[in-house]
Amino acid sequence: MNLQELEGLPMARLRTDFRVSAYLARLEAAGVYASVIRRGDPQAGAVEVKLARLDGRATLYTRIYGPEGESLWEPLGGLDAPEAEVDARISRRLGQDRDLWAIEVESRDGRHFLDSDAP
Repeated sequence: MNLQELEGLPMARLRTDFRVSAYLARLEAAGVYASVIRRGDPQAGAVEVKLARLDGRATLYTRIYGPEGESLWEPLGGLDAPEAEVDARISRRLGQDRDLWAIEVESRDGRHFLDSDAP
């Protein structure tokens, strides 16, 4: 198969567990603490990221796809909510979707690196 034939094929998606590992490594390299709250489906599970600001406030991000198919991260329930509300939202969502991954990022200054190639 030559390059022209490959261009017409859809790109293979990376496994979710691989993408999560790469995201965690990027955070660690930047000195930002993160942990997996729950592991979902290793191949194709969706990922949600809780950004805890360590002051009782948090934001829950989920991946959406824009009109051109681009991957975007959108806050669920607002940019800044009481952490207990975000935790309750995560618990409900995990109860509804057994394949869902949940990651918690702890950053006082709000660094989450979701604007780059995150899971």
